[in-house]
Amino acid sequence: MGPHPAVAAIRLAVRRVLHDILNDHHASADRPAPGEQSPHERPPSSLVLVACSGGADSMALASALAFEAPKLGIRAGGVTVDHGLQPGSDLRAEEVALRLRELGLDPVESTAVTVGREGGPEAAARDARYAALDAVAERHGAAAVLLGHTRDDQAETVLLGLARGSGTRSLSGMAAVSGGPGAARRYRRPFLELDRQIARKACMVQSLPVWDDPHNTDPAYTRSRLRHEGLPALEKALGKGVVEALARTAQLSRDDADALDAWARRAEASVRDAAGLLECAKLYALPPAVRRRILRQAAIEAGAPAGSLFARHIEEVDRLITGWRGQGAINLPGKVVAQRQGGRLVIRQG
Repeated sequence: MGPHPAVAAIRLAVRRVLHDILNDHHASADRPAPGEQSPHERPPSSLVLVACSGGADSMALASALAFEAPKLGIRAGGVTVDHGLQPGSDLRAEEVALRLRELGLDPVESTAVTVGREGGPEAAARDARYAALDAVAERHGAAAVLLGHTRDDQAETVLLGLARGSGTRSLSGMAAVSGGPGAARRYRRPFLELDRQIARKACMVQSLPVWDDPHNTDPAYTRSRLRHEGLPALEKALGKGVVEALARTAQLSRDDADALDAWARRAEASVRDAAGLLECAKLYALPPAVRRRILRQAAIEAGAPAGSLFARHIEEVDRLITGWRGQGAINLPGKVVAQRQGGRLVIRQG
């Protein structure tokens, strides 16, 4: 008799991602680095890590990775991050690391981080977590890091983006594949098409112990309120299927945003003068969605933190192009200033 349907579903999702990772690295191995005689002298890493909090989603992911990776000749390891935000979090992280080792994962690391304040508690914790995961992946030379985000997480992310009014990119939610420093395809999310309950069921039938983070039910956190109040209210008003519809919206929005980003990258050089300054008249001639992407990227390159740069900031800068009435400089996050000077838009550190 085969595995329980929930277990089969998570294993299939992980198997597909592992095949994608192998294909990526076979392709990269066929492209020799400058000066190399043979592309096969330095074979790509065979290590894949799972980021695990001890919750149902990431424990289900860890168990599936431990089962599937050896069959493909892939080494499977794990990492858990101690955010230090709750009493006893260090002991809990060590417990999670022990569970990962019991699954047969190796290497396994527990790493502690200091969570700052910038962008709010949830954003600060996320930034600290990804920085730690990047560091562990670099240290071990991992080919990829698997994350346990589910379709429910995707729906919540889309709604949060909608509430912020941050545009198409924000509505596109989380990508199935995303990057870290120097690794454009480091992070993989196998469960974006699976419900949270499937992961929890898979843990239950495998007798995997799971830890339910109290922050996930704490109404002090925006995502927690959305999960336990907002989405249930939407489903009550609109009927079942809201989560699936939001996940589809994320993919459609991502396709649109990718196309517009590519257009903006191609157009950027054409709106700069010989000195590299942005020309207001040429910017004005572009479609607003393309123009604002160029402005956003210019602000980020000048030092504005991407996570603190919202649609309202870019709209204010855009008015220097489309509604010029002699207004003064616009202050942006990161002490960046945007101002119009002689038909040019200057964005720099203040």
